Amino acid sequence: MSAPYAVRMEHIWTRFGDKIVHKDINLALPQGEILGLVGASGCGKTVLLREIIGLQIPSQGEIVVMGESLRDVSHSHGQRLRNHCGVLFQKGALFSVLDVFENIAFPLRELGVADEEFIKHLVFMKLANVGLQAQDAWLKPSDLSGGMTKRVALARTLILEPSLLLLDEPTSGLDPISSQDFVDLLSGLHRDLNFTVILVTHDLDILRDLCTQVAVLADQQLVAFGTLAEVMANPHPFAQRFFHNQRARRVFQYQPEKLNG
Repeated sequence: MSAPYAVRMEHIWTRFGDKIVHKDINLALPQGEILGLVGASGCGKTVLLREIIGLQIPSQGEIVVMGESLRDVSHSHGQRLRNHCGVLFQKGALFSVLDVFENIAFPLRELGVADEEFIKHLVFMKLANVGLQAQDAWLKPSDLSGGMTKRVALARTLILEPSLLLLDEPTSGLDPISSQDFVDLLSGLHRDLNFTVILVTHDLDILRDLCTQVAVLADQQLVAFGTLAEVMANPHPFAQRFFHNQRARRVFQYQPEKLNG
């Protein structure tokens, strides 16, 4: 029986020396949700993503991913858990010396997959999944537009068919059209594959159009968690400033049904 929650955090504290980054964070995210994580710069959003995939250990508390606790997990078991997670970094983090094909194939080669026909089949399938053409496989990252870079990075993220995707500012640096195309792409893939997504974002349009849940980090704590409507109603000063400024009112007024659903 699969775990009901993709990620569960219990009393998470994170300290760097005397500096407290996270203070007693508790969160339970059901599988299949798309969670938008927002907060001021430097509040520890990316640190939280690193802790979810075991690249960083909280100072205190427990994180459970897909039913498996990360507490005292062995290196080999932790790696197996990470194979069920896909990470898309803010700028794509493609290897500049590798072409698109080898960038997407990289996780398979790291796992020791030697069947070249199998690798070729998966790479071209993922290229098609993210809306790219077969001939794009032979381009270098320097030949790609910002939108294509994000799509290639997403294809590499999906190559191991993860149950959980972690995205750090996925539309950062994209023009409005490319940003909307990426949102539409991710929404379609989520509908078809039903993975869980946690994404760090400041993009109000993503929160409105894509996220089923929203979490707000402020004052070292998780001050709000729920639907967009529930979070917008939270009285915390940061939530009020973030969701009720002039630009936010313009963005959210276009689709009131999203706020009520």
